[in-house]
Amino acid sequence: MKSTNEHGVHSPFVFRFVTQCLYSKGRAHKSKSINILLKCIPYFDVSKVAILDHLQAAQSIMNSFPDLEYNKPFDAVFANQFDLFHFNQLLTEGKLHNDSVVLIDGIHQNPQKQEQWQSLITSPKITVSIDMYRLGAIFIRSEQEKEHFTIRI
Repeated sequence: MKSTNEHGVHSPFVFRFVTQCLYSKGRAHKSKSINILLKCIPYFDVSKVAILDHLQAAQSIMNSFPDLEYNKPFDAVFANQFDLFHFNQLLTEGKLHNDSVVLIDGIHQNPQKQEQWQSLITSPKITVSIDMYRLGAIFIRSEQEKEHFTIRI
């Protein structure tokens, strides 16, 4: 579904995420991607997080949320390089659960990352995907039908 703002979103889950998290006031970091990650932690009540290959995000998380745990299963994953292999590996190893959010930085940064993103969002295991241009979000919510959204942030 192509929607540039909350008005075209017909999924209650995504509508709440967009209006109460993504569009919430406040900026905790100069990077839009890290700022969204910092907003997602309280919104999704994240207690266990994995920051893969992104030192700047890891430092921001440790400074802003010192009580977070870094063991599995993860409530949130933030990565710069993330493909279908990594997703399936985390899922198979029990490191993701039905309410996990995976945030992938720079999904349109280059053709390889765009191809990885397309491969992820076509996977039948991923039910909700949100393209925010600089950042992508994927969810494995079993109770929701497969939908893809493009949201301007």
